[in-house]
Amino acid sequence: MSLMEKIGTPIGSYAPDFELPGIDGEVHHLSSYLRNWRAVAVIFMSNECPCVSAYLYRLKQIQSQFQSQRVTLVGINANDLYQYPKDSFEKMKKFARVNQLNFPYLWDPTQDVAQGFGAEITPEVFLIDKKGILRYSGQIDDSPHQAEEVRVRYLENAIAAVLAGEEVSPKSTEAIGSNLRWRY
Repeated sequence: MSLMEKIGTPIGSYAPDFELPGIDGEVHHLSSYLRNWRAVAVIFMSNECPCVSAYLYRLKQIQSQFQSQRVTLVGINANDLYQYPKDSFEKMKKFARVNQLNFPYLWDPTQDVAQGFGAEITPEVFLIDKKGILRYSGQIDDSPHQAEEVRVRYLENAIAAVLAGEEVSPKSTEAIGSNLRWRY
């Protein structure tokens, strides 16, 4: 990717809208989520990333914890399926079913959405408030591989701050995981 593509969306800016197919057979739009939810946590993820696998239970817990407060997670897979066939749309459906995902899982086959956000890692989270403003990006928490060693719950703290109308701190952290698999 070029330097321009890596810049992505700065904290405090409007998040790029998207129109992506979901494993549920529907087309999903960020603007629709923003009409119905108080906050949306977009998580760039994949079927094969060990960090994503380590986080799945925690992500499902976060979805369950905040859904009644009108917050949703949205997983997006942007990996290049030609180089990584295990990240195909059909394999995404199986992944979601086997892992009993309780949040939408979308496919970004052109990688335009990932580039718009500036995603580079799986998993990498982008928290967007009701107005469409990016309020946090980075890690889910400070212990990707060991849930029992978590000291700081970055995403949960950011969601709580957004819901309370407070500033998010920190506004960003460096995501840890696998590199997003870009098309060549």
